[in-house]
Amino acid sequence: MTAHSPSYRVGPGGSLLGTVRVPGDKSISHRAVMLGAIANGVTRITGLLEGEDVLATLGAFRAMGVTARGPRDGGLEIRGAGLHGLCAPAAPLDMGNSGTAMRLMAGLLAGQAFDSELVGDASLSRRPMARVIEPLRAMGACVEGGAGGRPPLRITGGQRLRGIDYRMPVASAQVKSALLLAGLYASGATAVTEPAPTRDHTERMLGAFGRPVTREAGTVRLLESGGALSACPVDVPADISSAAFFLVGASIAPGSELRLTGVGVNPTRTGIIDVLRRMGADIRIDQPRESGGEPVADLVVRHAPLRGIEIPPALVPLSIDEFPAIMVAAACAEGETVLSGAGELRVKESDRIAAIAGGLAALGVSVEERADGLRVRGGRVSGGVVDSFGDHRIAMAFAIAALRAEGPVTVMDTRNVATSFPGFPALARRAGLAIEVAA
Repeated sequence: MTAHSPSYRVGPGGSLLGTVRVPGDKSISHRAVMLGAIANGVTRITGLLEGEDVLATLGAFRAMGVTARGPRDGGLEIRGAGLHGLCAPAAPLDMGNSGTAMRLMAGLLAGQAFDSELVGDASLSRRPMARVIEPLRAMGACVEGGAGGRPPLRITGGQRLRGIDYRMPVASAQVKSALLLAGLYASGATAVTEPAPTRDHTERMLGAFGRPVTREAGTVRLLESGGALSACPVDVPADISSAAFFLVGASIAPGSELRLTGVGVNPTRTGIIDVLRRMGADIRIDQPRESGGEPVADLVVRHAPLRGIEIPPALVPLSIDEFPAIMVAAACAEGETVLSGAGELRVKESDRIAAIAGGLAALGVSVEERADGLRVRGGRVSGGVVDSFGDHRIAMAFAIAALRAEGPVTVMDTRNVATSFPGFPALARRAGLAIEVAA
């Protein structure tokens, strides 16, 4: 457990009620900053997530000469430098805790004329980057990682990139996006074939900035290279990954009824809703609409008795970030829940399979850790102390677990919650969670 990191102390029981708006989508916020920075003109962003991860991305572009006003109250105005207008940074670019930022930036920087280096915090420095280094090298990029292909990443500029037809061995929106960004600087077309659908925010946003991407039979293709991006307004919806904690919390806590407003419901991100509904959750999609090219809706969730399920393999990549919350739901469900084919969770901000298993066991839940997943038998949830291992999603998931716990729950090492959900304790408290922050 990390010294000097705040912890959460959460009282047992309670209900979640009312209307809440969770912060802006982190994935879309990253991409809006990146594309705005290399577009021609001024990109005006509303609803931006002002978390540490996104601020690290913005700071990197400021270090490369991009001017931006804000962020303030979710608003940011970026004066783009154009595809070839970035300047060499004077120091390594610090991506903080964000694997998304590091992998996407590797693709974008591979096409620049200057050398660069990407670094991160202790957690990010343990995360594997070979999955993006290898295909970028196949495009002609010069990218070197540290021991075991981990950060820091050193990128030699001035390389002539060429488009490739890459078949991903493991579904990854981050790798796909990195290659599409590198493809902006490559000769010829860049195509990526996915073994399973992943979030398509990059494709949608490239189209909005004037660079259409096609999809056919699982292959995403950037047809042209060399053309400029044109600035456009971006309205970032509320993050469904952040909404997931409240969807689970209201589902497991008797007497709950909660409305989550303006949530992004991109079909490549709604696996959390599909999984919870299969478990018996009462979730309604209300007032569907479109905002900035992304589908958006209000989500209304009421308490309902949950049952254990075997999670379908097709839903695993569509809910990969939400499994800490989903496994808390499994702990409160009747019967067994089985998750398989989720080995990707081993290389997130923590080893999430181990972190989830350890947290559930600490709260008295019967759990079996497997190489690529978990088996959870629902039932009694006791109080206890959970180590989040510095993982923001683990920390928030186990705070929500207290709604069904028999005693208080303490979650250690919660500083990194600010990377994706600044203000989580205050918003959760307003909805009805008895949460306090201890230094």
